[in-house]
Amino acid sequence: MARFISIPLKKSAEVDLLKPMSTFIMAMYPAGQEQVDHLHAVEELNRLRKNALGRPLDKHESSLEILLRYHDQLCAIESKFPFSGNQLCVTFTWKDAFDKGSLFGGSVKLALASLGYEKTCVLFNAAALASQIASELNLDSDERMKAANKYYQLSSGLFCHIKDTVLLVLNREPTVDIAPETVGTFSSIMLAQAQEVVFLKATADKMKEAIIAKLANQAADFYGDAFKQCQYKEQLPKEILSLLAAKHRIMQANAELHQSILAKQKKHFGEEIARLQHAAELVKTVASRYHDYVSVKDLSDRINRALTAAVKDNDFIYHDRVPEVKELENIGMAALVKPTTITLPLSQRFTDLFEKMVPVAVHQSMSMYGQRKAETVNRLVGTMREATNLCHSVLAYLNLPAALEDLSGDSIPHSIVEKARTTIKQGGLQRINQLMKDLPELLTCNIDILDESLKMLDEEETADSELRTKVGQRWKRTPSGDLYKALRAEAANFSSMLDKATHADQRVRERYNTHYHMIALLCKPENELIAGIPSANPTKTLQGSEVVNVLRALVLQLEELCKERDVLEGEIKAVTVDMSPTFLAALAQDGAIDEEQLSVAQLDQLYGPYSQRIQASRRTQEYLLGEVQKSHQEFSGLKPSNTEAHAREEVLKKLASAHDSFMEIINTLREGTKFYSSLTEILLRFQNTCSDIVFARKTERDDLLNELQQSIAQQPSSLSGVKVPASVLAPTTTTTTTVSSTASPQQQSQPKSQPPARPPPPSVTTTAPAALRNLPPNAPVMANTPPGVPYIYPTYYQGYYQMPMGYNPYAYGQYNMPYQAAPQTQASYPQQPPKQQHYYPQRDLSDRIDRALTPVVKDNDYIYHDRVPEVKELENIGMVALVKPTTITLPLSQRFTDLFEKMVPVAVHQSMPMYVCNRLVGTILDESLKMRVARPQVILTARAISPLVTQASPQVPRS
Repeated sequence: MARFISIPLKKSAEVDLLKPMSTFIMAMYPAGQEQVDHLHAVEELNRLRKNALGRPLDKHESSLEILLRYHDQLCAIESKFPFSGNQLCVTFTWKDAFDKGSLFGGSVKLALASLGYEKTCVLFNAAALASQIASELNLDSDERMKAANKYYQLSSGLFCHIKDTVLLVLNREPTVDIAPETVGTFSSIMLAQAQEVVFLKATADKMKEAIIAKLANQAADFYGDAFKQCQYKEQLPKEILSLLAAKHRIMQANAELHQSILAKQKKHFGEEIARLQHAAELVKTVASRYHDYVSVKDLSDRINRALTAAVKDNDFIYHDRVPEVKELENIGMAALVKPTTITLPLSQRFTDLFEKMVPVAVHQSMSMYGQRKAETVNRLVGTMREATNLCHSVLAYLNLPAALEDLSGDSIPHSIVEKARTTIKQGGLQRINQLMKDLPELLTCNIDILDESLKMLDEEETADSELRTKVGQRWKRTPSGDLYKALRAEAANFSSMLDKATHADQRVRERYNTHYHMIALLCKPENELIAGIPSANPTKTLQGSEVVNVLRALVLQLEELCKERDVLEGEIKAVTVDMSPTFLAALAQDGAIDEEQLSVAQLDQLYGPYSQRIQASRRTQEYLLGEVQKSHQEFSGLKPSNTEAHAREEVLKKLASAHDSFMEIINTLREGTKFYSSLTEILLRFQNTCSDIVFARKTERDDLLNELQQSIAQQPSSLSGVKVPASVLAPTTTTTTTVSSTASPQQQSQPKSQPPARPPPPSVTTTAPAALRNLPPNAPVMANTPPGVPYIYPTYYQGYYQMPMGYNPYAYGQYNMPYQAAPQTQASYPQQPPKQQHYYPQRDLSDRIDRALTPVVKDNDYIYHDRVPEVKELENIGMVALVKPTTITLPLSQRFTDLFEKMVPVAVHQSMPMYVCNRLVGTILDESLKMRVARPQVILTARAISPLVTQASPQVPRS
């Protein structure tokens, strides 16, 4: 092992920060440059994590800078992103730094959806890397000694910071490596090594012996404390404990050596010998016990030389008494190191990637302020519309201004003609029927999404309750019922909104039915409209009378008052103010935001004058209506009273009222469509939140079951009989979050259990849910529901979502309006959310089969009544095989060209030497016979060429 101790780094599983954080940003910020900048920042943060944790790090200051910069960035975004179980779900998985796994099980790791856990582990890696950098430095210069001392003190400070904060950021027991007692030990070790570096520098600088002795004694004391803290930590490597014990004795020996020199300078020769003897014993112990970890030969030789000389001089010259070790005076200690104080930012080059992004608390306050503002605007607009509706109702009841224009008794009043043109221009009955047809579809979609979300929560909560009942106290996790309280409260709020919206739809339907015939009359051509209005005796004698002129002037004043209200409504909706600076200042000053107080004060300041103008307008209207009624009584007394005149007046009244009701119904239905569309998006976010948290809970449950199974392997029956819904126990390939380091051999042979799959998107049936089947009998007729709801999964953030304030079913009954007009600044929503591709291709086949089966069953039940046989009675369909394996013939490629076409095979090459040798031997024999050479000479010649033959072809026998 190295001379200095270094801590290994923790390993992290890969985490995708890009998708959840980008989803959050797109949900919280409107499309624009600000959103684009934040998305680029998320990409940069994801790259930063990969650089810091996704690759092996060099033992260099630049790698440490990356870790510190990533930690600083995590601290900066902690207040700007809602990293918690119910909002932005990101699970961070880290392995124990000292666990190397076992033969039958995986390594110990912990997965938590906590940004604090991620920060703690990153800080651990930074401290560990600082220790490794310092340990790799060659301490042969002052600069390197200073650098090593700085890194050791930084590492000690980081470990000390983890010790103080780890239990505050985790909601469960941490792994051994980041436990408070473990990181406290590491802090002591790093501090001792920093003190040792100071001792080495003092020795190199040849400082006074007394100072060097105190520095060494302080280092020995630090090593002793670290050794005591490590004694009972079996998870740590044994080398650490041995090296700490050796370093403790070595530093003591150095302290005694330098103190002996000081004693010699003071002529205390007996003390010199006693200290050298003690130092020699310490070094001898290290050499005998820890020789595998450190070498003390140089120090031992130096001590022995000094001891030999001191004993010789004392024996022959000084004869000073040698005291015992316990009689020696304490050397004393001088601590020149301390853990580095941790202050943010840790990185010297840190730049916040999300500097322009406001904290989550400000976002929440801004959302609540937006809701309060929308409620205030709706209240003021509702008050004005209530007054306007009252004015129109009174004028319609008095048949004004039509009665003033209908003095001839046979023509259509100009006001009625204008109302008819406006009704036709707005689409008439056809437009109303289309909007009424769309509303039930949107309502059904919203109810189905909410029901599917609650179904997911119910199934997971049931499974959790069953396991808790079976396992008992060993089921150590938060009950699902407690965890889902906030979600269920929001679901109840959504359900209440849908109920109120349903009642509002019913009121609209009732009003439509009341005025249906008169609206239909307004939509007809002018000749049919004239025919539909009864004629009466003319009253031309009233034209130009003072009563008519006064009444006409009062009606004009009321019309002008209504137009002023329309302008005032636009001004109220156009009021905007940025409250983020106010909330940011409050957060910086007090650490919290009193949103209600700040918002109410700001809204009173903004809308107080408008409220006063509205009240003045209402008072003016009350006065004018009173005068109109008085003048109308005089006008009615002057008009002839007969049945024809009365019937004509009633029709004109109904036409005027029908026009007002038509305009109100059209506006109401449009706002209702916007409301349902925007609520669909919010419910889809809520559904996605439920899906995420259920998936995380299932993963956590499977990890806990694995731990329990391994801890009670001798009692496998303790978990038997637990019935969990099949949908909750769906298989998956997701990696486990926590795996115990031990397992039985039987478990090793079985496939490794995996956590459940992410639940598929909920399917939406065409049958209306219970909440919709209980609608009043006159509720709008529902159109055919599509076979599935669009599966859009934007992230939903509990607590600061922007509710659709344009249509407020709560306000119905207060202002005689089932829907409130939406502020002009709100974004418009499409009537039908875009469809998303199904998760599984099989769903298309399933939908096709369902669509084919439904009409067949219906026709058979009502028409054919054919018997449905069992599957085993059906005739075999038969099979037609039009494929077979391709026959393999060379060459496989149609465009193949041999690149080595002119090259002869290896076998031919090997045969060539044999052929040449045979030809050579044959030639020699032939020539010898011709020349009559003696046989011995021929044999000698053959022997001469035999080595050549063997070298050319080793396979040719030498014979």
